[in-house]
Amino acid sequence: MPAKQKILLVEDHEDTSELMVLILSQLNYDVATAASISGALGMAESADFDLFVFDSMLPDGSGTDLCKHIRERNISTPILFYSAMAFERDKHEALLAGAQKYLVKPVDFDILCRTVAEMLNGATAGHCVDQSANFLTAS
Repeated sequence: MPAKQKILLVEDHEDTSELMVLILSQLNYDVATAASISGALGMAESADFDLFVFDSMLPDGSGTDLCKHIRERNISTPILFYSAMAFERDKHEALLAGAQKYLVKPVDFDILCRTVAEMLNGATAGHCVDQSANFLTAS
């Protein structure tokens, strides 16, 4: 059995973090969490991750700041922003800082799961959520 792909989720809102961990774990990803830039940087430097998922607003700075710090350390792991910051300038700043994708909360779980699968595997389909049954399935 291949090793699980590792995701570092950086989200300071506890309920959102727990929901994201639940969704991504059920899709067979290994999810680690941090709630701050300082925590995320320590984890990113001490372990190899296949994907970073960042919120934009963190207690010790912005997700864009975190993105810049990650890139300054020559860490090339793909970065997905999952943020409530919905203005085009927010997306533009995140992408300029080194992120590859930007999703605005709330987003359909199917879109979130497909985006993660696409970023990790280059897949156009992949994992999805069966919202009518309130549980996750892999397609």
